[in-house]
Amino acid sequence: MAQETIWHLPGLCTFGMINHVLFDTMKKYPEMFRENMKIGSVYGTFPGAIWNGGRNIIEGFTGKKEVEKIIGSYNALGIPARFTWTNVLLEEKHTYDTYCNMIMNVGNNGMNQVLVNSPALEEYIRKTYPDYKVLSSTTKRILSLDRLKEELGKDYYLVVLDYDLNHDEKVLKELEPCADKIEILVNETCQPHCPLRAAHYKEISKYQLEYDTRIRFICSDPSPEKRLFKGCMKRPSFISYDQIDEYVARGFKNFKIVGRGEGKEFYVDSLIYYLVKPEHKDFIRKYFNGVLNGLGGGIDPNDNGRRKIV
Repeated sequence: MAQETIWHLPGLCTFGMINHVLFDTMKKYPEMFRENMKIGSVYGTFPGAIWNGGRNIIEGFTGKKEVEKIIGSYNALGIPARFTWTNVLLEEKHTYDTYCNMIMNVGNNGMNQVLVNSPALEEYIRKTYPDYKVLSSTTKRILSLDRLKEELGKDYYLVVLDYDLNHDEKVLKELEPCADKIEILVNETCQPHCPLRAAHYKEISKYQLEYDTRIRFICSDPSPEKRLFKGCMKRPSFISYDQIDEYVARGFKNFKIVGRGEGKEFYVDSLIYYLVKPEHKDFIRKYFNGVLNGLGGGIDPNDNGRRKIV
């Protein structure tokens, strides 16, 4: 039997329909998916949550009953919800936000997870919600091997590796003893060594705190192909389907699919590429899109999947 791979998927809210169709398809046709594969979590945030970070904004608001429904729909399948609480500008005063604490209380059942960046928020969560698994976010941009080893020595459930280190042989070799504590981004869309990535995180974090809809971060790589899966396949950080087995052989088993700020087509392409056996990709794509179309959630080439995302 193949060694286990654990996959962490985006779109807690925005790709809810796609994710649940995926889970149903995996149950119906298990022989067509990677062997010994499981879904480790679904990550993302709820509209309007000021603790959210990264490069994606979701405007709006979600009521408590809907939050309960969404988290419950994943947990009922044994899949943790992972909140992207990675706003880089959070201070202690922000930790008392009523909305974010409501979300944390709803998911406070010992199953769910949080990605953190801010020391103030991390301290608050560890004290107030000790049953959550805490992960170190890739938004910290840790590129030094010494700093990375230091981070791995802390009490984190997983540490998400910076994508610029995906193929750094020296780093990977050094990390093999603790490979099971590392999560790897396999299909990052950002350019290598992006000079504006930290500034992007800061601008998005500022928006979340100020609700300033005028903020529009200008990417340093505006290529239209960037938002297509075939574009990210050309990135130096990209990890191919076949290469996954090489990482697993070295002890790495947690893989993260990027896409919560990308379009639905990009996300479906990513799921089929990584999770489905090559000889079954065409069938699963046809079946998958057929189900989505029947549910009113098909892939529209003119819909970039950002209905509420800035």
